[in-house]
Amino acid sequence: MTKFEKELTIILKACESKKAYDFTLIDISNLTSVSDYFIICTGNNEKQNAAIADEVIDKMAEEGFKIHHKEGYQTGKWILLDYGFAIVHVFHKDEREFYDIESLWADGVTIDVEKYGIQNWK
Repeated sequence: MTKFEKELTIILKACESKKAYDFTLIDISNLTSVSDYFIICTGNNEKQNAAIADEVIDKMAEEGFKIHHKEGYQTGKWILLDYGFAIVHVFHKDEREFYDIESLWADGVTIDVEKYGIQNWK
């Protein structure tokens, strides 16, 4: 098990449990010191995105991990959760297409989330 696999699994499973979809996991550790991973997922609406973010925060807290920073929760269109080693991006589908952060971080290494037991449907 790599350094952050347990934590990544907690985050991915929390997102999946609230019906997030279209997951992308990018290892950015060789590109920036900001974080090691981006976890990107999509929800259908603002309320679902808030529920996804809440679940991640709750499950990580149960394991003793505190969030460093949270943004976008009021609007729910793009919620960012910063855990230091990982930054979670919960997008509304329109915002995800518009910002296309996967393209901005295309030099990172994309990791198959199925490795973590996640069904990745779009």
